[in-house]
Amino acid sequence: MEVNAADVKKLRDRTGMQMMKCKAALVEAGGDMEKAVEILRKQNKEAQDKASTRETAEGRIGVYIDNTAGVGAIIEVRCESAPVAKNDLFVKLANDLARQVAQKGATTAEALLAQPFLDEPARTVNERIGDVVGLMRENVKPARMARLEGLLGSYVHHDGTVGVLLAVDGITDDLQVLRDVSMHIAARNPLAALREHVPQERVDKEMEIARSQALEQGKNKPANIIDKIAEGKLKTWFADNILSEQPFVKDETKTISQLLADAGLKLKGFIRYRVGEVTS
Repeated sequence: MEVNAADVKKLRDRTGMQMMKCKAALVEAGGDMEKAVEILRKQNKEAQDKASTRETAEGRIGVYIDNTAGVGAIIEVRCESAPVAKNDLFVKLANDLARQVAQKGATTAEALLAQPFLDEPARTVNERIGDVVGLMRENVKPARMARLEGLLGSYVHHDGTVGVLLAVDGITDDLQVLRDVSMHIAARNPLAALREHVPQERVDKEMEIARSQALEQGKNKPANIIDKIAEGKLKTWFADNILSEQPFVKDETKTISQLLADAGLKLKGFIRYRVGEVTS
């Protein structure tokens, strides 16, 4: 049967699928719009199932913040190729999924995929991802996600490969300082936000290394001098690795904690993701 161009366009606007696929679906459905939508969604699901075992080495970071509600989220979404990771449809998907995590609080990919999708509660998040798989013909999946509360800032690198979500306590109308700190985190990759966030066994190990170096440097020196050398080395390690103690990349006369304090803010924590990095 013949279908008119207006119906094809309407179906394309509704589903985002290619014109030829929309036309074929309408022909198969005998012109029934709802049946054509289901045909396309079934095709997307088949494409998703077929692609599900393929490796996903590329992707991007999505971030969403609602500072009115004081919540935000960051997510890593994987795909197979760099061109797809840069595609506007994939970028939108990553940001949609970050909003989903912020508002619904999923902590695992399995839980996220099963949730009703915020913009279309009759469908699941997995089905929303299926729409993108149907268009891109690549495996697409959420890899990891996190949600923070407080006054939030963020930064996502222009290619989407690195993203940061930052949480502080306090009130400010100037959110640029939060973006600046988020960019600092992206560049410097601190181990933790605050000293107390570092596991004690790691601090003990670093102190052991510092003391060993101090003994080597301070041969025949009194124990109290060795202790001071070791403490100085540990302090340097904290300044290199702990966000609050790192010199700000744009003004090394201030630490990050001093920069935030000048704005009436106090550091709470951060999440930094890089696409493809291995996490424990």
